[in-house]
Amino acid sequence: MPEQATFTELDSYAAAQARSRQRRRELANWCREHLDPSEPIVLEFGCGHGHFLTAFAQAHPERRCVGVDIMTKRIEKATAKAAKRGLDRLHFLKAEADEFLDALQGHARADLVFMLFPDPWPKKRHFKHRMVQDGFLHELAAITVPGGRFCYRTDHNGYHFWTADHLYRHPRWELDPAEPGPFEQETHFQGYMEAYRSLVARALPRNLKP
Repeated sequence: MPEQATFTELDSYAAAQARSRQRRRELANWCREHLDPSEPIVLEFGCGHGHFLTAFAQAHPERRCVGVDIMTKRIEKATAKAAKRGLDRLHFLKAEADEFLDALQGHARADLVFMLFPDPWPKKRHFKHRMVQDGFLHELAAITVPGGRFCYRTDHNGYHFWTADHLYRHPRWELDPAEPGPFEQETHFQGYMEAYRSLVARALPRNLKP
């Protein structure tokens, strides 16, 4: 908040915080109802229309999969795909990434996380909007089992190096250059791209990385 915020700005900020707390409670209730702490999940951030995760769920019907996106229409289309195919262990939720990670605490952990072609926010003044930040990686590590994989893909060179640098420096993640992606399925956006780059990192136990 600005140092000299007006009453209107303070009221708006307080209202936004209240809405966020309510969303987190609702997401936590959903996680409590649908997820099992003893069963690691497959998680996709920015799932779009659900093409990738639906294909994964069809290939791995024994896995519990959750896709998260902030766009209502995308979640509606993704949910329709899952229902049409009878994939009752595949779920799509409208949620901010940080809110969902917070809601997962104590209710489930992931062993496989995908982030495919997130918005690169290419202008320097917008870098703060990129999904991959130190705080995000810390929260993600907290809900990922040791050895669990974070699989990232982008067509933007700047965002590729940004993510590689953040993962390399983070104490809870270790990049594995030789690790292949665990599943291949062309996403809607990938079909328009001439080239892309991928990263796979593994979650480490606390205080293990030098």
